[in-house]
Order: sequence, then structure tokens, then C-alpha cells
Amino acid sequence: MHLLAAACALAVALAASCMSAPALAQGPAHANEATHARLVAAGPADLILQGRITGADNQTYRELPFQVPAGTARIEVEFDYDRSDKTTIDLGLLGPGEFLGRDGFRGWSGGNKRRFSVAASDATASYSPGALTPGEWKLLLGIPNIRAGGNAAYTARIRLTLAATPDALPQENKAPLRSEAGWYRGDLHMHSAHSDGNCAGQSGARAPCPLFLSAQAAVAAGLDFVAVTEHNTVSHLPALRELQPHFDRLLLIPGMEITTFQGHANVFGVRAPVDFRVGSAAVPDWNAVLAQMRRRGLAVSINHPIRPSDERCMGCGWTPRPAADLGLVSMVEAINGGDADTPGSGIAFWQRGLDAGHRLTGVGGSDNHDAPTAAEEPFGPSRIGRPTTVVHARELSEAGILDGLRAGNVFVDAFGSRDRLLELRARHGANEAAMGGELVVPAGQRARLRVQVRNLAGGRVEATLDGAKAALIARPQVSAAQQSFEFDWPSDGRRHWLRIDVRDAQGRLALMGNPVYFNWSAQRP
Repeated sequence: MHLLAAACALAVALAASCMSAPALAQGPAHANEATHARLVAAGPADLILQGRITGADNQTYRELPFQVPAGTARIEVEFDYDRSDKTTIDLGLLGPGEFLGRDGFRGWSGGNKRRFSVAASDATASYSPGALTPGEWKLLLGIPNIRAGGNAAYTARIRLTLAATPDALPQENKAPLRSEAGWYRGDLHMHSAHSDGNCAGQSGARAPCPLFLSAQAAVAAGLDFVAVTEHNTVSHLPALRELQPHFDRLLLIPGMEITTFQGHANVFGVRAPVDFRVGSAAVPDWNAVLAQMRRRGLAVSINHPIRPSDERCMGCGWTPRPAADLGLVSMVEAINGGDADTPGSGIAFWQRGLDAGHRLTGVGGSDNHDAPTAAEEPFGPSRIGRPTTVVHARELSEAGILDGLRAGNVFVDAFGSRDRLLELRARHGANEAAMGGELVVPAGQRARLRVQVRNLAGGRVEATLDGAKAALIARPQVSAAQQSFEFDWPSDGRRHWLRIDVRDAQGRLALMGNPVYFNWSAQRP
């Protein structure tokens, strides 16, 4: 959200700049009002400039000035014009400095983009990320063709996001890839050349692995979304912006693995750097990081918490000093790569957090570092999509997936199948809750639970109540491709959590479910 006072000051500055603009520079001077940019609206959301070009503007350049105040985090531009009679207007952006200086030319998209944005850490392809120096910026219009006697209107809509919201989603990234609610399959943890991802080059020698290969591997795995989570950097954000229009069925979510000497955690939706120096004077402990992520509105997931934290895997285990406040954490990576049934799995850590009264979504991530292959890691093979985190979301968009993860109607497909499904719903009277939801069941009354499993014939359903296996299902064997199980749970009126796992015919953990919470709000842990 824009701050009201700053927005009002911004509107005044923009109005003063644009309404006083003379005939636009770098072309023949025109007395005709049609060649001037005219301020239509300035406010906390948008500045709208409108103007016209004529045949006299053919093969010239025009500049549309606007003010960028201090503390601006992102400039977003949407531009359109009358394309009749072969009229063409190309588009670029200039900062307040000299054209070839540090704060000058910021990009040129010609006629191939109607919308772009620029910020410190990312920019639409054709434009350069970098600091947004306050001062007079300009849209640069190039007019390769307008016929003699022609007259064409244009409109530029400029949105300035203040630094108070550095991770705000750009307009061009808000449109969903799919609009329907449903289950979406993704991988929440991977690396490329922008950190320590590497793969075989043409000669066979190891080389930094291009991000494009990770996206290709995700498509091959049948995924709907991935989060690219490089170690302590956001240098991959421009590459994600470039790739997203091409991968128009695969949602690319920007992330970072905050990598410290006292543990690792993924943060999702990040669009500005994070100070990862835990143990320094600037960042004394993990709670300082987590509090900052909460203020920025970013979801945090603790990664591989039960890894060693020594020369085998420096800082990989979760060892914050002092203990981190799990109330500031949204998720735990319960399964990392192939570790579901190993001592390195994070499931026990996650369940201890649930027992302590924290509502934490259990997720999985491949932690892939070699997109084209299934690289062998200490806890099993790591390939993109194994495991798969399956999220019930209102739509396939960044906001939809992240809201779905926070809500917790999520299960983890340990082997990354394309079609296995686990659903859990609990009902009491007229009220119902899915995984991640809460149900109030008074003492002496019962909740009715329904489990649905798909494509795990020969397997077995397991219930876990408050961290312990519970024999609540009379016939837990899965005998059909699609099967439902129903059972009652008697309430004592106190706080509890209950979740479902499914093991395959070989006894391996195949699907890991998230909890339904009982009497959570009414009781203290």
C-alpha cells in the first residue's frame, strides 16, 4: 500500500512537472498542442499522460518527462496509442542523468512491449535494473512512421511504488496463468547459475547451469509452478522476468534461500535483497531476519532443519542462537529431495513445531542444483519435481499459490508423480475444515473425517494425531485407484492436530498431508 502523505507529495510533484512541460525536446518545436503531453491524473496509484503526434513528428524522438521522488522502489509503465494508417511508436526509458551516464539510458523495447517495469533488483527484458535516482525521468518515444497528415493519440500510465513495499507484485505479473481453483503442483526449492547450480557443459565439464534449463526441467516434470531460491541473492529476478512470457503455463516465483551459519530458510515473493548476515552487528540473530520478513509481508519456510551443520554441510542444520520464534515462520520443508524416509527428514522437526502450538505448513522441495539430471545427494537423488508440493489455490498466480501455501491445504508427493492425490476434510455439524483449517469440536462430541486417495492402490493410509501414529481407520489398505476412507474422532475439547500420510505398496512414504486443527483458537498449547 502507498503511504498517504508520500502519495500526496508525489501527486503534487508530478503535476508540477508535467503540467509545466513545454514542447517536447529532441525534435522540431511545435506550437500545435497535439505534440504536448498532457497530465490527466496524478494520485497515489497512477499518473496518466495523454498526447498526440502528427505527420510532422515522423522519424523523430520525443521525451515525456515525469518526476520520480526519493524512496521510489519501482517504476511501472503501460503505453498504448492509435495504430491506424501504419502509425508506429517505439518506447524507451531515460533516467535523470546524461544519456550514456550512470543514471541515464535504462532501456529500449521498441514496439514489442506495451508494459514494462524497472526496479533496483529486476526489470522487464529490454530494460536494466538499478537504483531509481530521484529526479526528472522521461519516457523516450521514437516515431519510425506516421503518414503525412496523420494524427494519432497516445496514453502513458505510470505507476510508482514506494520503498515501503519493495516486494510489491508488478502489474504485469498479477494476471493468473490459470483462473480456476484447484490443485497445483510445484517445486519450492532449486538453484541455478545465479548461486551454486551447475551442470555439464557442451564439453562435459561442469559449468554454472542456466536458469532456462531449470524451467525446461520443470515443464518436463509436469509442474505448474516453481520457486527459484538462490543463495543470498536476487540476481536471478531479471532472468525470471525474461522467461515468464515464454513459459506461459509454468508460474515462476521469485525466491531466495537465506543462507546463514545457523540455518537456511526460503523466502518467497522476494523482489529486493535480504540482509542474511546473522550473527553480525547489523543482524544479531534469526529473529531479526524473521521480523523483517514479516514486515515485508513475505512467507518464510525453514529448510532441511535436521541436516548436519559442519564440514559436510556448513550451516545446513537449523541451529539459531537464540532460538527462533516459530510464530514468525509460515512453513517447514519437511521433505527435501529424497529424504522422506531417512534420518535427515524434517518431518519430526515440523511436528514438534505443531506440538508447540504453531500452525506451520509442511512443504517439500527438490533442492536441485543440476537441472538436466537426477544428481545423487547424501539423502537420495535430487531432481526438479521430487518431491512435489501440491497446493490447493484459487488460481495459478503468485498471489494465489502463496496464499494457498499459507492456508495449508497442501500435501507433498514424495516421488513427484503427476496424478497422485490426497484430500482430508473434517466435519462437525454444519462446519467443515480442509487441511490447514480449524474445526471446533466440544468435549464429548465427535468430528467426522473423510480421506480421499488417488492412484496409490496397494498402499496404506496412516493417521498421525499430535505427533503419534493413531489407529483411527479400521481398514487402512488402499485397494482401488480412487478410494475414500471415513472415520470418527472423539473430542476432549482440548487443542489437537491430526493429519494423514499414505505409504505405497513397498511401504515408502508417498504422500504427506498437512493437519486439520481442532479447538486451536479456543485453547492455549
